[in-house]
Amino acid sequence: GGTGEMGWAAYSAAVTEPRYWRSMVSTVTLSVLVTLATLVISGIAGVFLARHDFVGQRVLTAMLTLPLAFPGVVIGFMVIMLGGRQGLFPAVTEALSGEPVVFAYSMVGLFVGYIYFSIPRTILTVMAAAEKLDPRLVEAARSLGASNWRVLCDVFIPGLKPALLAAGAI
Repeated sequence: GGTGEMGWAAYSAAVTEPRYWRSMVSTVTLSVLVTLATLVISGIAGVFLARHDFVGQRVLTAMLTLPLAFPGVVIGFMVIMLGGRQGLFPAVTEALSGEPVVFAYSMVGLFVGYIYFSIPRTILTVMAAAEKLDPRLVEAARSLGASNWRVLCDVFIPGLKPALLAAGAI
């Protein structure tokens, strides 16, 4: 550290110069929004997949965890293919409204890419924790008259809290 043209001043520039500060705020905001959205989506999907047996469950789980097989570069390319200037989404929006909507080169594109990259990891973590939740706790809460919201707040979230914190940290 401290080498280069600016020396140690480069570190203070990161928080004192407006362009660097805006970049840092945008990065932190994006990461918080992606983390929250990922935890909500993966929490719901993970609990559902862990607690319900249905035809096609394994196929759905495999499809939701498929991005684990791809490196980040491939996911970035997928976002460009979907939302870039020549992508699928702009072609569809142009056909429907006459104006193409391009999102790949913006914060929305980063958001989509990070969500797609994060959801599989979080779903697997939540599924593992949800399988260990004692179903008798839900039954007890319901027998005492708890609403769905109370069961969520008093049983599921506390039971999944360690998994959600671990997944959110990732």
